[in-house]
Amino acid sequence: MRLSTIFITLSLIASIAVPPFLDLGLQFTLITALTAALFATAFNLLAGQAGMLSFGHAAFFGLGAFGVLHLMQVVERGFGVPTVLLPAFGGLVGLLTGFAFGYFATRRSGAYFSLITLALAELLHVAAPRWTSLFGGEAGISSMRMPSLGVTFGATIEVYYLTLAWFLISVGALYYLSRTPFGLLILSLRDSEERVRFMGYDAERSKVLVFAISAMFTGIAGGLAAMAIETANFSIFAMHTSAQAVLYTFVGGTAVFMGPAIGAIVFTLFAYWVSNATAAWLFYQGLIFVLVILFAPQGLGGILQTHYRARHQLDWSRLALPYVLYALGMAITAFGVVFVVHSIEILFASSYRLAAEVEGGLPAYEMFGRAWGPLAPLTWGAPIFALVVGIALMRRSRRNIALVWADTREERVEARNLDVEEKRT
Repeated sequence: MRLSTIFITLSLIASIAVPPFLDLGLQFTLITALTAALFATAFNLLAGQAGMLSFGHAAFFGLGAFGVLHLMQVVERGFGVPTVLLPAFGGLVGLLTGFAFGYFATRRSGAYFSLITLALAELLHVAAPRWTSLFGGEAGISSMRMPSLGVTFGATIEVYYLTLAWFLISVGALYYLSRTPFGLLILSLRDSEERVRFMGYDAERSKVLVFAISAMFTGIAGGLAAMAIETANFSIFAMHTSAQAVLYTFVGGTAVFMGPAIGAIVFTLFAYWVSNATAAWLFYQGLIFVLVILFAPQGLGGILQTHYRARHQLDWSRLALPYVLYALGMAITAFGVVFVVHSIEILFASSYRLAAEVEGGLPAYEMFGRAWGPLAPLTWGAPIFALVVGIALMRRSRRNIALVWADTREERVEARNLDVEEKRT
């Protein structure tokens, strides 16, 4: 059995068996993670596979959410639609609006395409608070999940399994699409639109169709999010929602099918745990995004895929120590960054300024189990020393890692040349 098959099977078993034993907060976080993962995967169909970077996918996420909420209100009044099928309506809303928006957006390419999608989403963001009949004004609209097929859908775990089922169906459909001839056509649109036209295909219609399909699955994700929280307002159309899709996708990796999903799940869990510890969690999220783009543009999924493909050629005995030292350097550097950021967060807090006024000076503050004086040399010397040591350790380890990978590539080239010579003889 292939390693990837084993990993997928274990992940599926864990996603089914583990959540009932988690607390309600973590169960809801997993729902959010699955919704974000589907959102990012749908976005990557357009941005990663078709090469059309959208800054306005919040429009379809929000329209799918509002569409499902309106249908939920109708179901409350006795309309017989099973609750399990409600996200499909969000997909239908996303598909129809995707065709409409895509017709205009795809008439331009590159930065102009991105700006058009941004403008369309912002148009909804501005109009939604004033369009009371459809979006409920600034307060938004809300509804309740109704029992269906013998399930109450009142418990968080029931909503989780519904979200998991739709996630698996949708991601499976997107994966199947990527393996079809039309999926290869999507890649051709990214690589050379002129070549697509030369082969006899209608590039404009193909781009509109890809846009609409991406919007459809984004609408399903929005519908699942609305069902989970049972409410939505105009803020769902904000640039922040579209930016999250971009963040998840590029951190996870656009070249790997499950890369965006990995990025979404990692960042959702990161936000859950880190936001409880510090108000600067968004800063750390943005910092991670910048570092990944600068030093690992292939994303987390790309890193995993590269190692998986070269697992038999790599000399792991030579890589083990450099990787351990690199991880240690990352930990030391992270300590220095967290120390500085958290210290600044404390020193500029209103509670600290009030304490300074009461004491008539700069009092010490508690962090990492001890007191630190704001003007003490050790307070700023310790994080600076950690940053210097950590970065130096990472740079040294990075060179050793690069040497091992270079040797591996040379061996693969030599092996390929030998195969060619053997075939000739």
